[in-house]
Amino acid sequence: MKPAHKKLWGLLVSAAVVAGTAWAAQEHVVGQKNKAFTVKTLTIKVGDTVKFSNDDSFSHNVFSLSDAKNFDSGPTPAGQSRSVTFDKPGKVEVECAVHPDMQMVIEVKP
Repeated sequence: MKPAHKKLWGLLVSAAVVAGTAWAAQEHVVGQKNKAFTVKTLTIKVGDTVKFSNDDSFSHNVFSLSDAKNFDSGPTPAGQSRSVTFDKPGKVEVECAVHPDMQMVIEVKP
């Protein structure tokens, strides 16, 4: 193979790997029921999204002050959901601003 073709082939393979990584992202659903998260710990990969589904009859407000992901979903009424995409690895401690006993940990792997 000519050097120019090798370089082009390398670029195409790199692009396919990057595109494949984007396609491989997953959505995980974490319910909120009876003033608790339905999952206490969750392991995901960078690029994955977590959908926080409010299955209670009252509002929740999911947030994290963690370095790996700092977010605030805002009030989420009963029957609705909010999604958060995790873009870097690390431990994310998640809580509910309305119900302080609601806590969970998301471990984001590279």
